[in-house]
Amino acid sequence: YPPSAPGYPSTRPPVFVTPGAGYNFDLIALVFIVGIVVVSLSMVRGLQRAATGAGAGSELESTVARLRLATLYSPQLQASLRHNAEVADTESVRGLADLIDNTAVLLLREQAGWRYGMYEVWMGSLDKAEGQFDAWMTETRSEFVETYRHFEGKEVVQGAYQPRAEPDGRYLLVTLLLAVRGSLPPVATPLRREGVRQALMALASSSPTNTLAAYVAWTPESEGEALTEQDLLLGWPKLELL
Repeated sequence: YPPSAPGYPSTRPPVFVTPGAGYNFDLIALVFIVGIVVVSLSMVRGLQRAATGAGAGSELESTVARLRLATLYSPQLQASLRHNAEVADTESVRGLADLIDNTAVLLLREQAGWRYGMYEVWMGSLDKAEGQFDAWMTETRSEFVETYRHFEGKEVVQGAYQPRAEPDGRYLLVTLLLAVRGSLPPVATPLRREGVRQALMALASSSPTNTLAAYVAWTPESEGEALTEQDLLLGWPKLELL
């Protein structure tokens, strides 16, 4: 039996970075500034609408997967991600499945710009899937200050945010997080470009019948902003070169 959804996670501070050798305070300050970009959140608790049956939830298998993809900055992709989030139906399971599909399509069209990525998969019982999904979502949310959010049909825009365009900004970082009943198709590792394509196709294989929850985020969101390579690799050191 699927667990009830907890309250909406609280906002965490922006990117925290532990500097390695060769990085000074000025660079860390820059990372904090660039970290104040944007996140788009589109999530509904499909877990609340999962199959009924008291006592059966712990026996059901589920999968939670997270893909991070850093691609070369494209104003068209940046605008399309925002539009995709604005029109998403975040109050239905079908809307969640469509959100993942449409985001995957946008990223597949940008294959020439893919540079870094990482893919994580967790598998376990249905009654633990929500906790794993929330943990990864909260971790992702803590990496930004959210200036745009679309959650359960409600949009919130942080109007006080002032965009900052870095002269050497080159990247957009997109995160897709999905929880489903059952399993997802396998993805080749190390990731590389073919692995990213397989991961996007695996996430897009979800449907209204097995989707539990979905989250899409990208940064920067404001027009003209992009992450520098230093910001990208300091903020997300586990990214693999594709």
